Amino acid sequence: MEVTLPREAYVSDDWYARERDRVFEGQWFAVGRVEELPEPGDHLVCDVVGESVIVTRLRDGDLTAYVNLCRHRGSRLTDATGKPVQTEIGPTGTFKGSIQCPYHGWTYSFDGRLRAAPFLDEEDGLRKEDLPLHGVGVETWGGFVWVHLRPETAEPLGGQFTETEGYLANYPLADLRVTTRIVYPVAANWKAIVENYNECYHCGPVHPELVELVPSFRQRGGADLDWVEGIPHREGAWTFTATGTSTRQPFPGLSEEEKKRHKGQLIYPNLMLSVSADHIAAFTLFPHGPGSTTVVCDFLFHVDEITKPGFDPSDAVDFWDMVNRQDWRVCEGVQAGMTSRRFTTGFYAPMEDYSMDIRRYLDGLM
Repeated sequence: MEVTLPREAYVSDDWYARERDRVFEGQWFAVGRVEELPEPGDHLVCDVVGESVIVTRLRDGDLTAYVNLCRHRGSRLTDATGKPVQTEIGPTGTFKGSIQCPYHGWTYSFDGRLRAAPFLDEEDGLRKEDLPLHGVGVETWGGFVWVHLRPETAEPLGGQFTETEGYLANYPLADLRVTTRIVYPVAANWKAIVENYNECYHCGPVHPELVELVPSFRQRGGADLDWVEGIPHREGAWTFTATGTSTRQPFPGLSEEEKKRHKGQLIYPNLMLSVSADHIAAFTLFPHGPGSTTVVCDFLFHVDEITKPGFDPSDAVDFWDMVNRQDWRVCEGVQAGMTSRRFTTGFYAPMEDYSMDIRRYLDGLM
């Protein structure tokens, strides 16, 4: 059997600091949905492994992003969220005409240019053009907003979705809308959560309701699952609800096979997509340290279904919430166990090959 990453990768502050520098600051990082910023001045305040980032809608409709940091004395430009992640659906707030630092009133345009510094001019050594906000890369894919803390080195975002776009091509990701958000504080390393997501060896003992819905998740420990083609449900079931059915219609444009199968995709470093025929559960991971991760779970539905009288997403939300809590419980148990000094490394069983992705992914970065 193959070995996992060493103990330090899951419990060490030094390892996490290296990940922050080499992984998260150098990769595109998912932070929210495009529809959360409908109007100019609307903004999200996002925590990207300890760096506070503001994503703002410009007057021309584009998005821009910068570090939440005034160039004068280092004050936060907004403390509208004292929380590590966006817990409500929608903007964190809306800037009215400009962005003004609450400390000394330095004022910036939505695009980050310094417009005014009270009682200061060029005679005082101030050159406004030299003091814009620190820029952060921002792009969108599938209706999700992504930021990059080192935009000068960033590769185009779309390049990393070539494979994903192939087998999710029929799913209208950008046309979906978030109706429900559940925020989970999980006392586990982000990699433990990703590894758990990438295997179903645990599904039989941990998720009895899930494997009743998708029997192949427990067959041979979840071996030989074809995520590209999708995983079939039990006879008569076609979506992730307690009954396996729903009054909602499948997404338009799906093939007949996609209308009755489930697909999943991990997009490194921090987005997991579980795709059903009528809804998507999107998990955005916000690491806070070696043993702490916030998981934001958004439930996305098609606008045509949301606008129907009596729309009710609870059948999917309740089922996923149950499964999620089962997952977080075992992830926290793994994290607690790995703090033991007797633990040096774990092992990947053959049916956990997808979990080895995290090792392969980090090999090129760490």
